[in-house]
Amino acid sequence: MTRRREMMSVIAHYIAGVLDRESMVAAVDALSAAADFQPGDRVKTLRGSLCGVIVRAMADGRVVWAPEGSRSELVALPESLLREEPPQP
Repeated sequence: MTRRREMMSVIAHYIAGVLDRESMVAAVDALSAAADFQPGDRVKTLRGSLCGVIVRAMADGRVVWAPEGSRSELVALPESLLREEPPQP
């Protein structure tokens, strides 16, 4: 549900002229990607406010991840996270 709401927001921003086409397509592609995370995968929140690493997957489908700069572990639905791609050289 969260991804769908974010996708609708991105498209609305494009229609309103706030986002250019390239940014809108990149955002929709990222939000459409399957959330099949494995331990060690780098992730970020949908709004990009936190980044971290997947620690483990739980039997009920949720994931445990550790935000950068923290010793805390957070539990999240995979739909609430995006895979963080390594920077392109």
